[in-house]
Amino acid sequence: MPLRPLFLVGLASLALVVLVNQTALPPQPYGAQGAEGEPNRAQQWLVPTPAGDRGAHALLFRPPGEGPFRLAVIAHASSQNALRRTQMTAPEYRALAGFLVARGLAVLVPERLGHGATGGAYLEDQGGCEDADYARAARATAEQIKLALAFMSRQPFIRTGGAIIIGHSAGGWGALALAGEDQRMLSAIIAFAPGRGGHANDVENRVCAPERLIEVATSLGKGARVPVTWLVAENDTYFSPAFSQRLAGAFRGGGGKVAFSVLPATGREGHWLAESENGINSASTELERALTLARPVTSKKR
Repeated sequence: MPLRPLFLVGLASLALVVLVNQTALPPQPYGAQGAEGEPNRAQQWLVPTPAGDRGAHALLFRPPGEGPFRLAVIAHASSQNALRRTQMTAPEYRALAGFLVARGLAVLVPERLGHGATGGAYLEDQGGCEDADYARAARATAEQIKLALAFMSRQPFIRTGGAIIIGHSAGGWGALALAGEDQRMLSAIIAFAPGRGGHANDVENRVCAPERLIEVATSLGKGARVPVTWLVAENDTYFSPAFSQRLAGAFRGGGGKVAFSVLPATGREGHWLAESENGINSASTELERALTLARPVTSKKR
C-alpha cells in the first residue's frame, strides 16, 4: 500500500481511539468494582473525576484487617502524546504499593482522565513546547489527585487526615501543587522525578522550556507547608539529577520544604525507577525516612 494511504489510515485509527475514549458514558457508581485479589487485597475501584459522567479507574491495595488505615495515593506519569495515553496500561506500581502496605498503609492508584481505560478529555495538556503552561498542567493533575483523596478519606476503613501523596513524573509535578494543603489532611509528599516536558521531541536530556519549568517550581513552593521528599535516579534522562536539583532548589527558594536525593542508576532508564522492584529497593531508605518524618495521624474515624 502506498505511504500516503497508510498515513491516512493511521490518522483515522488515532481519531477513532480518541473519539471512543472521549465519548460520554452514563454515570457509574463510585466505589469497589469487584472482589479483592492478590497481592495485598488488590481491588478495582472507581473514584470521582472533574468529569461528572466519568469516573477514574483505580487499583486499591490494603493491609489485612478492617483498619482504619492511613492512606497513600500514587499519581502516575503521563505523556503529551495522545496515542500513548490512550494505549497506556493501567498504572499499578505494585512494588511501591507493596512497600507501603507492609507498613500499614492503604494505597490507591487512580488512572486520571485522558489515560487508558478511564478515557475522557485530557485536562493536563501543557500546550506547545515554547509556550508550555506548566502551572495549569500542575493544577489540573492536582485537582484529580485531590478528588480521589477526598473520596477515599470518607471510606470507613481509611483514617481521616495524615495522608501521603506519592507522585511520579507528571504525577509528581501535580503532587507539588498540593504542598500548600493543610497538614492535617496531607502529612507528606514523595515525588519521583517530578516535572513536565521531559524528552522534548523524544530526545534524551532535553526539556521543553526548562527555565519556564523552573519558574513555575518556584511558584509551587510559595505557601508550601507539606514536606517534600524529592527523588531522582542517576540515569534519569527525562529530568537529570543536575536539572532536578535546580527544580528542587527553585521549589525550596519559593518556600517549600525539600529533602532531595539522587538514587543509584536503575535499569536502562532511571525515570521509571518508581515502577520497578529494584527501584523501590534502592529508594527504601529515603522512603522509610519520609514515612517516619511524616506528621503522625492522631485523628480517629468519625
